[in-house]
Amino acid sequence: MTGRVLRTVAALVVFAVAVFPVYWMVLTAFKPTKDIQSATPTFLPISITFEHFGTAVAAQGFFSFWRNSLLVAGGAVLLALLVALLAAYAVARLRWRGRRAFVLMVFIAQMTPWEALLIPIYVIARDTGMLDTLWMLTLVYFMITLPFTIVTLRGFLAAIPPDLEEAALVDGCSRGQAFRRVVFPLLAPGLLATSLFGFITAWNEFAFANVLIIKDQDDRTLPVWLSSFQNTFGTDWGATMAASTLFMLPVLLIFVVLQGRVTTGIVGGAVKG
Repeated sequence: MTGRVLRTVAALVVFAVAVFPVYWMVLTAFKPTKDIQSATPTFLPISITFEHFGTAVAAQGFFSFWRNSLLVAGGAVLLALLVALLAAYAVARLRWRGRRAFVLMVFIAQMTPWEALLIPIYVIARDTGMLDTLWMLTLVYFMITLPFTIVTLRGFLAAIPPDLEEAALVDGCSRGQAFRRVVFPLLAPGLLATSLFGFITAWNEFAFANVLIIKDQDDRTLPVWLSSFQNTFGTDWGATMAASTLFMLPVLLIFVVLQGRVTTGIVGGAVKG
């Protein structure tokens, strides 16, 4: 009984530590400026204002940077899903020489800190003339999210009985038709899970976006724009927190809508490897 109480208390403490910064950000976004600048902090909303959100949305380039982030994150996720789906199927269903080495390389790539590749990628982008382009940023995010997508989809494919495909083949389907009609619909939770986590990774990434987009400031993404937001508004913390809250909303809404299928996908992808 005592152990259960201690675990519950520990879980609540971890939850509070993790959630409080987000709560404070949202609370500050709705606080009037006089309450934000008050010497006595308030932890509950006394009065609410939407003025800071209006200031954030009216900031120069807000919708352009929002569009850039959506294009880059969405493009990277779609590319990663397409390539990872084929690679995961080949690893989970087919037997070919070098398969184990390929899986090992994927795991190594997943564990590699991508920040260590920041300089080599910058040199490649510079020498190929792809600096200051959203295409290069999309390819980098594709590279970052691909290993995780392959590993997760591989585990999920391994959990689908091969007998289902074999039955479809006996009924006259080709391997491609069996995959499209039988396997692909069963992969929906895994696809949603990998898509969400890939999107979060690309949506929140700052280092590569800050280094690869230098001259053409119109191609910046929202994380880079937020880093200069304080300089733009001086001490307007309300507008800064409002912009951060708006930046968080797309991922939060997607996760709330898809949380059931995402959880199923994570568990399914982790059961078998």
